[in-house]
Amino acid sequence: MKLIVLVKEVPDTYGDRKLDLETGLADRAASESVLDEISERALEAALAYADANEGAEVTVLSLAPAGSVATIRKALAMGAGSAIHVADEALLGADITLTAEVLAAAIARAGFDLVIAGNASTDGTSGMVPAAIAERLGIPHASRLSNIEISDAAVSGTRPVDGGTQKITAQLPAIASITEALPDPRFPNFKGIMAAKKKPLETLTLAELGIEVDRPDVARTIMLTVAEKPPRAAGVKIVDEGDAGAKLAEFLVENRLV
Repeated sequence: MKLIVLVKEVPDTYGDRKLDLETGLADRAASESVLDEISERALEAALAYADANEGAEVTVLSLAPAGSVATIRKALAMGAGSAIHVADEALLGADITLTAEVLAAAIARAGFDLVIAGNASTDGTSGMVPAAIAERLGIPHASRLSNIEISDAAVSGTRPVDGGTQKITAQLPAIASITEALPDPRFPNFKGIMAAKKKPLETLTLAELGIEVDRPDVARTIMLTVAEKPPRAAGVKIVDEGDAGAKLAEFLVENRLV
């Protein structure tokens, strides 16, 4: 069984996150970059399966700037056997469709039985990349799983729906996206950190994947403008002089809240 786990480097959620107003991209210098927690949970699901099934192979795949090697090495220290790092300056600011196209090409190149990803990253939170990859590869997508079960032939789990939960199963090869309901990830130990330095980490460019960014026949999303969020204004204060109820109702109507 070959499992590929999508991992992403994101600005630390506990630090200040800012957009560069010139580029519209996350200002990576404003905060520390870390491995996304949802990526770590996805990796934990793959490693738990590998621990219980001899011969299972876990590879992490990341589309990230060239300086993200240390973050990817953390995934190797946690227990992944190898890593693939797609790094190309032309991918700066890549939209969902381009990101999915690149990741799908790298996945197909590596070969796989199951791809595991987080349902949404903590920076972009689009929640669409796993589905877009599934469309590119022509494979089923088991989405938003709150638990995951992997067998030789299928991946299954449950996901929340209105009024309850839904049990789903997808035949392999497939991609599964998981939520934060899955168990906490393991911490890298000293042995894992030292071993990570010797594990294979392959770096790929767009040319090696055969992908052209500037294709006139492919739609791309382009950010035209970006502005800083305005400071929060003071709220409306209503003093009850016997007509507070009427004033409150008036406020709700004016702001189309009722």
